[in-house]
Amino acid sequence: MTLHLIKLCVGVDTISDLEEWIERRLREKRRKKQPAEHIHTTRMMPTRKDELLDGGSLYWVIRGEIACRERLLDIRPFVDKEGVKRCRLVMDGKVVPVLPNPRGPFQGWRYLPAKEAPADLSKSGKGVAQLPEKLRRELRELGLL
Repeated sequence: MTLHLIKLCVGVDTISDLEEWIERRLREKRRKKQPAEHIHTTRMMPTRKDELLDGGSLYWVIRGEIACRERLLDIRPFVDKEGVKRCRLVMDGKVVPVLPNPRGPFQGWRYLPAKEAPADLSKSGKGVAQLPEKLRRELRELGLL
């Protein structure tokens, strides 16, 4: 059964900011002749790895709402230079906007059951995906989206 993760996207104000940040990181990796993978390092290793890799995504919370997702490709545990266990969340680097969904602050990541995951914006109805992100946020705050 598919399971997702949810995480705060710190230092980012818009989906476009996240996309630009990912592209810069991938460009730098290609320049260094490293695999062009989008990786996010986290302290805790998810114990439900098989469910996450069965079609799961990492849903990003931007400015207080779930705004987008990236498909999870792999989860790689490792030990850093200080001997601390960590893990790398490997994603496909393709940001998929989702229907905005408010989410309060939290630390680290949390599991997000598939039935609670917001739908992709492209599947939400005619024209919604074409609206500017700021307008979608305002419409969601007014309860119109």
